[in-house]
Amino acid sequence: MIVAILNVYLVILFILVKTKIVPFNLFWKCSPLIVLLLLMFGLFIPMGWGAPQGAALVVRNSVQIVPNVAGEVTEVPVEPNKPLKAGDVLFKIDPTPYQAQVDSIGAQVKFEELRLSQMTQLQLSDAGRAFDVEQRQADVDKLKGQLLGAKWNLDQTVVRAPADGYVTNVGLMKGARVASLPLSPVMAFIDTSETVVGVEIPQIYTRYIEPGQEVEVTFKLFPGQVFNGKVDTVLQATSTGQVVASGSAVAPRQVTAAPFVVRVKLDDAKLAASLPAGTAGAAAIYTSHIKPSHIIRKVILRQIAIVNYVNPF
Repeated sequence: MIVAILNVYLVILFILVKTKIVPFNLFWKCSPLIVLLLLMFGLFIPMGWGAPQGAALVVRNSVQIVPNVAGEVTEVPVEPNKPLKAGDVLFKIDPTPYQAQVDSIGAQVKFEELRLSQMTQLQLSDAGRAFDVEQRQADVDKLKGQLLGAKWNLDQTVVRAPADGYVTNVGLMKGARVASLPLSPVMAFIDTSETVVGVEIPQIYTRYIEPGQEVEVTFKLFPGQVFNGKVDTVLQATSTGQVVASGSAVAPRQVTAAPFVVRVKLDDAKLAASLPAGTAGAAAIYTSHIKPSHIIRKVILRQIAIVNYVNPF
């Protein structure tokens, strides 16, 4: 923006000099530098404090779907990128071995309960020992615990959506075998129950940003439009400040002032829910400092929104 304004000034100055409206003396030769300094220190630096701007990106949580039980896939009713509700079936695993386990343990429970009943009757008639009754009760409780685990495994043969969203990269087919391995997800699930809009702001401008401040966002997906929102939080960590514990000494590395990410909540919840993950744009945050700069920032942001009609980058 500074370069554009300076270029406009140079064109106007060139025309004025050519038409001899202004003399090309030392003052006018130095005037571009004066204009540059005025723009830097009188406009754009204070505007960074009062209304910082940064790149915006829509982010959604991705869940790797890994079944809790192994087996052969019998049904995959989902389609890629189709909306799903929490609890909808993603795919089914052959329940036969797990149903057989439930039936087997259930039969053992009934048998042990019968033996427990007989032991109890013997004890009441002074023909049995209390120890035998307690042992049979322990056997029954143990089998009931195994039955609960077997029923849980049977229930896990139907894999359901963990939240509202959609699946992507569906390569699972009927007849395929799946395993309960964390490093072998069978599909990716995109959670749409919460939309996160992150805005990158240089560190020198984040000290005046507070939750609740007004935000304007324009997305390349919707050129010419500006949407309102509020600052939710300022994330208090970046990857450059993360230290991974290891057995080695800390290696020196170049320190860079990575931008902080400001989390923004859009006022239009319906719009937020419809935005695809990865939607990019620009956002401006209006702080309580240097409020006159807000007007200029609003104009600049709307210019960016209009340019989005022709700028694919």
